[in-house]
Amino acid sequence: MQSTVNLWPLIGVAVIIIGFVLRFNPMLIVAAAAVITALAAHFPPDKILAAIGSGFIKTRNIPLIILLPLAVIGLLERHGLRERAQAWIGNIKAATAGRLLIVYLLVRELTAAVGLTGLGGHPQMVRPLIAPMAEGATQTRFGKLTDSVRYKLRAFSAATDNVGLFFGEDIFVAFGAIVLMVTFLKEAGITVEPMHVAVWGIPTAICAFLIHGFRLYLLDRKLERELGGNSAQQTAANINNNTTGKPATTGDEA
Repeated sequence: MQSTVNLWPLIGVAVIIIGFVLRFNPMLIVAAAAVITALAAHFPPDKILAAIGSGFIKTRNIPLIILLPLAVIGLLERHGLRERAQAWIGNIKAATAGRLLIVYLLVRELTAAVGLTGLGGHPQMVRPLIAPMAEGATQTRFGKLTDSVRYKLRAFSAATDNVGLFFGEDIFVAFGAIVLMVTFLKEAGITVEPMHVAVWGIPTAICAFLIHGFRLYLLDRKLERELGGNSAQQTAANINNNTTGKPATTGDEA
């Protein structure tokens, strides 16, 4: 006779979703979800505190591993890494922000799928390289960018890295989430092979690539509509200024 499965611990997932939708601090969201999940699973308070303390001791060296590369990235940025990335992508006339991010999405998914998750990331790849290159490609096509456009390009760059990593690493057979799912199913009496779980992550990764790639395609179209007209007006004004020797006037000034 099968025992009843307690589904109340899954309330932690709802806490995480609601917290991210409301844009609360991610650390507080995860900590609150962990405590609520433990309470829903009828863990005593002393056991919850013991688990949190044990996790802290096991991962206390992780901040050092993260901060050391940040110092190197900061030094490279100080010596013009971002400017060189913008100048390089500006020489490629066919480059657009959407096309660049689609290529990065593909590379990010493929490398994460074979376990190379450290090749990308916000501090070491998006901030110093990908976002400046997206801005440089857009600026080459449309001229000077407004702050709102720059922030939008940076947001899409960060989102592209997130999507590529999240769905790409689900294909890697040694990924922790796959091991967790296999272990959980085994304890529930369902035996599955890790390879089977990883293989079924491929259709999801393909769908994620197509959906987010289409969003990046729409980004190029939207930038063309928003900035293309302004660029054409500025070009016409410059031509008029060069031919008449007088600054161009707008309708309001006339």
